[in-house]
Amino acid sequence: MTHKGRIVSAVALTTLALGLTACNDGEDSSPAQESPSASAPASSDPSSESPAAEPSDDAAAPAGGDVAAPGAKFKIGDRAILPFKYGTDKKGTVAVTVTAIEKGTEADMAPFGAKAKGMTPYYIRMKVENVGGTDLSYSSLRLRGKLEGGGPTGVILIGDLPGKCDSETAPREFTTKGASYETCSLSATKTDPIAAASFEEGDAYSDSPVLWTN
Repeated sequence: MTHKGRIVSAVALTTLALGLTACNDGEDSSPAQESPSASAPASSDPSSESPAAEPSDDAAAPAGGDVAAPGAKFKIGDRAILPFKYGTDKKGTVAVTVTAIEKGTEADMAPFGAKAKGMTPYYIRMKVENVGGTDLSYSSLRLRGKLEGGGPTGVILIGDLPGKCDSETAPREFTTKGASYETCSLSATKTDPIAAASFEEGDAYSDSPVLWTN
């Protein structure tokens, strides 16, 4: 079964998730929200249903430099070493290099339906390396887009746009030091342009994320 994207709207401090799938042939009866946030189409890859990646304070010690402190700032192309935890049994240290933040077009958001009208997607492309040498196979890591100055976009996206921004999981061989893969995180905005990529998973980075900017 093919799934459409769903829209997530933030009202005050509450986030509402409104599911839209191909099983619903009628129009969405939910009223439009003033600050819509979109989520990407569900992937057919079973590994996409795994728990979200989350850093851990007791992750393996880095072997290629110091771990980036919460709030650290980097330029596009810079390599940042980060603690990493995925699910309940995979943890270690990774190095993330944001290689580009590319602006898409509103037309790219067509898979999300009418509620994504006015949204501009951005594609955060990155390389992820296994620095700690622990078994991180089939894990996945996501970065979020930020406006200039580090402000939130107001849009939450889950998933990817196949062919434009593919969110890849780590390969089976992602178990040794130096192993790497490339992936893309999808973000979007209805207001100002996205100017930064943000790593903000886990307690240490949720309030003081690591940022990459031009």
